[in-house]
Amino acid sequence: MEELENRISTKENLHPNNKHRKAYDFKKLGKANPELNDFVRRNEYGDLSINFSDNMAVLALNKAILISDYGIKDWEIPENYLCPPIPGRAEYIHHIAELLEKETGSNKDIKCLDIGVGANCIYPIVGAVDYEWNFVASDIDKLAIESAQKILDKNPNLKSKIELRLQDNSQNYFKGIIKDGETFDVSICNPPFFTSQKDYEEANLQKIQNLTNDKAAESNSNFGGQEGELWCLGGEKRFIKAMIKESKKYAKSVKWFTCLVSKNDNLKQINKSLEKHKAADIKVIEMTVGHKISRFVAWKF
Repeated sequence: MEELENRISTKENLHPNNKHRKAYDFKKLGKANPELNDFVRRNEYGDLSINFSDNMAVLALNKAILISDYGIKDWEIPENYLCPPIPGRAEYIHHIAELLEKETGSNKDIKCLDIGVGANCIYPIVGAVDYEWNFVASDIDKLAIESAQKILDKNPNLKSKIELRLQDNSQNYFKGIIKDGETFDVSICNPPFFTSQKDYEEANLQKIQNLTNDKAAESNSNFGGQEGELWCLGGEKRFIKAMIKESKKYAKSVKWFTCLVSKNDNLKQINKSLEKHKAADIKVIEMTVGHKISRFVAWKF
């Protein structure tokens, strides 16, 4: 199952600009981050791979990818914070770039607002390295902002492209972050998908059992994460509807608002909310990452 996860998550169904369309080169990645070598084994197919249900292995892999493919000198995150799979994160950025290019003929000189950057700072890293975008990245978690700032401090090429801002009110998305007269080409967001810790743990247990092919396996978050990153009251549906309501007030500040949507069933209510608040243009853009179809909704006024 490890090889299946490896092959599926890095193949040709990804966006043409995604660096991760080919299977991971573990020899190359092991040189970039020697810590990864402790987790690399030959699988049942005789190929080098890791146990993707092991959060420490995934952490070492992410660090190796960022060093090898994005020129990051050093990258660390606090224990138990979200360590997301980079190919999927990159996919969002590349589809955003395509959306902008289709509308204006260019995806250069873009200023992007990342709502909920997290301790890992992955979206701004990908956007800054692959497209030279400038970012303002916010979060309600002070420790996450401090972690992201440490990453920037160790990578001067990123520090000039990314500005971090702490959101001091968890009920706000744009208020308190966007300054008077400030404008953005696009906003992005990876919302907390689940409604509760229990909801998340049940879904995660199923994922781990599928990865290990072991129905007796216990829940173990291979990508880390906690409240605010993975779950919140009302889950993504309530989160996104509240974001849409507030976005109306910042129609002149952001050209395109976007947000990932994990559950296809939530699109109906999200679209109703966008129509209620009189969005002038609404797009739902699908992305195929491995065996999973993901999507994001984009709107403007």
